[in-house]
Amino acid sequence: MEKHQIEYANKVIDFVLKRKKVKNVNLNIKPDMTIEVTANDRVPLDFICDFVKTKGAWILKNVKTFKDVQPYRQSEREYVSGETFKYLGKQYRLRVMQEEEEKVKYFRGFIYLYVKDTENVNRKAKLIDEWYREKAQKTFHESLAKMFPLVQKYGVDKPNIDLRSMKARWGSALTEKNTILLNTDLIKAPKYCIDYVVLHELIHFKYNDHSDNFYKMLYSLMPDWEKRKAILDEEVVKDL
Repeated sequence: MEKHQIEYANKVIDFVLKRKKVKNVNLNIKPDMTIEVTANDRVPLDFICDFVKTKGAWILKNVKTFKDVQPYRQSEREYVSGETFKYLGKQYRLRVMQEEEEKVKYFRGFIYLYVKDTENVNRKAKLIDEWYREKAQKTFHESLAKMFPLVQKYGVDKPNIDLRSMKARWGSALTEKNTILLNTDLIKAPKYCIDYVVLHELIHFKYNDHSDNFYKMLYSLMPDWEKRKAILDEEVVKDL
């Protein structure tokens, strides 16, 4: 493994180079923001550096995305009154109240967290996470019910929905399991963005790639999908 760097847009991009028996030069950004390039021994280093430079804009954008959603950011929270939490595209302030019956609810711009011990950060975090997951289950299934009729006529079977915390993607189509895997953090996005992700994954059951046919179908069924994706990438991610 070799370490190298190039300059792009007045920024230094470090990357590691692994020589392998591969046909093409491949570039991958890992969730820890490490940039890894694989190429066979016959590819000159100058060619590889030029290749990385051509990917400069894409690299900087995706490194920023990974940086913004690095795990444990939530550990900075203390779950005290006044902190803000995003839900369905809107910011809600938290109000922590001591009660014997522990629960979470939202009302008129506030998320109310009722907990026995207001100093127990782990318990407060668990209650909030469970509330998000409960809301996600309901909202994601509603979105599926809304989006599925758009693809049903193309011979797509209605898939199941599963939830998971993911660092690098909003959703994934598990075609062999007939399941759409959705990021629990997606519940923090507006409903029209959730609809985009669900439709995106549904189309993968027809075209399990990002070919021209995939995008033609996406454009025909949701002409404004790029605007919805931009909101996810630029407005939602930075607040996670």
